[in-house]
Amino acid sequence: MRILLSFAFAMISAGLLGQANFAGTWAFNESKSNFGESQFRFAATTMVVTVSGNVLSVESTMPGRDGKVMKTNAKYNIDGTARENPMFNSTRKSTVTWSADKNAMTIASTMTFEMNGESRTMNTSETWKLAEGGKVLLIESTRRNRDGGEMKTVAAYDKK
Repeated sequence: MRILLSFAFAMISAGLLGQANFAGTWAFNESKSNFGESQFRFAATTMVVTVSGNVLSVESTMPGRDGKVMKTNAKYNIDGTARENPMFNSTRKSTVTWSADKNAMTIASTMTFEMNGESRTMNTSETWKLAEGGKVLLIESTRRNRDGGEMKTVAAYDKK
């Protein structure tokens, strides 16, 4: 019975039954990441992801500009309803959608903020996928540049 339960848990974690399970503690892996020609390397060094009901919570840790550790917390409704999270001096509104096979989720976010007296809106899209048998989390991000072009990056995280 224990083996059967372990097998079922492993299948759920790997996304073979139901939707992918991104829960866990994840450490940034620069060698598996791809930031292209971008000098914008905004990636958490560690993420702790938990799921409770229809809410996915992400606690991210990264170095701040002043060299101190900076932590952020965000929550996403994985049932497709919008959720707002405070970000810097603004609010980021996000909606999660799942791929048809439930192995990937996309977080589409919009944030409006003031910069140099102008109101600006930033739209981002993050697609989360598990790789290497659930041992690696890949987050493919797309956002618009100031010149209207797209910037695409992939941040890879190893499960601890």
